Amino acid sequence: MAGWRPVLAAAAGTLLLAGCTSESHSGDGAAGKASPSGSLSASPSASASVADEPYTLSEEQAPKTRADAVAFVRELDVRPDYFGVGYRKREPYESDPATWAVLQDDCLWQRVALPKTVLASLTRTFELPEKAGKGAVYVSLTVTVHTDTVAARRDMARSMESALRCPEQRLNATDVVRGLYSQVEAADEGRAPISDDDLTEVGEWIVDGASEAHTFDWYKYRLGPVTVAATARHGAGRSDDEDSAVSSDLMSGVILVANEIDQTGAGDTASGTPAEAQGAGR
Repeated sequence: MAGWRPVLAAAAGTLLLAGCTSESHSGDGAAGKASPSGSLSASPSASASVADEPYTLSEEQAPKTRADAVAFVRELDVRPDYFGVGYRKREPYESDPATWAVLQDDCLWQRVALPKTVLASLTRTFELPEKAGKGAVYVSLTVTVHTDTVAARRDMARSMESALRCPEQRLNATDVVRGLYSQVEAADEGRAPISDDDLTEVGEWIVDGASEAHTFDWYKYRLGPVTVAATARHGAGRSDDEDSAVSSDLMSGVILVANEIDQTGAGDTASGTPAEAQGAGR
């Protein structure tokens, strides 16, 4: 797969642009931060504008029970067009929030029951259908609520370690990702203030029996005790520039979800009102 390192560079450029833009798109008084209901929402592929402080969520605002956490992740508005024009929901659309994907010792991703340190984890899936000789793009976005910030930090560390432990990973019965390149940064290291911590991985994915591999992206952000992760499996027939646009749009979608978490906190889920497993994998 040619050009995957330029894709990472282009995506990183989007993140830097987001951190350097000072114009406010928010209509609710949060200066400098994008609002999903504001002008950015009408053009979700654009880079999000952020303030000098990273998007985050305090432990005091975060859900405290599994019922609250399930309600919280379900109420987040994750729209298909957050990832670009033409995306739609994919079936199965939502995972069971009582499970999450874990990389096993044999480097196979499987959905398993949540550990005690995780309150809820919801994955939603989307696709950009095949069109005009360009293969479909498959996107997933996962929001996970941990019991506290320490648990979320440990999850970020495990995610970083997974690429070192398993440079080739099987997503499911047919799909493999390989050649993963990882970059992790914390908010105090001078990078664009999108979240408390972030992790970027780029590699290639290939379907069993296929002769050609294609771009694979994985972004993961931490906002206090909550993590937001997204993946994209690029379809065939795209130029390097088109692959870079897919990667940038994926990052923009993650930023929009991070903004909503930052803006709303636990919201109305604090009252404790509670709100299908899908294929394992990232």
